[in-house]
Amino acid sequence: MRRALRQRAERRQLMTAEAEVLGELRRLRAVLPQLTGALAATTDGLVLAEDAPGIETESMAALTAAALGVALRLTESTEQGPFREQLVRGERGYVATYAAGSSAVLTLLAEPRTNVGRLHLEARRSSARIGELVDDALDRRSRS
Repeated sequence: MRRALRQRAERRQLMTAEAEVLGELRRLRAVLPQLTGALAATTDGLVLAEDAPGIETESMAALTAAALGVALRLTESTEQGPFREQLVRGERGYVATYAAGSSAVLTLLAEPRTNVGRLHLEARRSSARIGELVDDALDRRSRS
């Protein structure tokens, strides 16, 4: 019961950052036209903001959380330091996930012709900004 109440309180606080996070996702899609979707979610799979037409974002957020769990274990067990990003290449494009502060992740879907270097450059900037927005919203909650 306490956990559910805490999660609801966190969700309300995160909603204050939603418009700014969505703006960052849209900015990212504008500078990277090969992106077919962008999603910001909590590390446990709760959608914060999305710009992913035709994609089931709740499922994508849940799968991102599961993949993040594996990636975290992999980086920890190989002593590579904290998780930063992962890139999956499929026949029809890329799925890239980036750490966004301590509580969120940015997941991007991109066409196969995407310049991966540019994808990383822009996504790292956006994930840092999203991380600041989310962490600030959660810090405000803990101070109140």
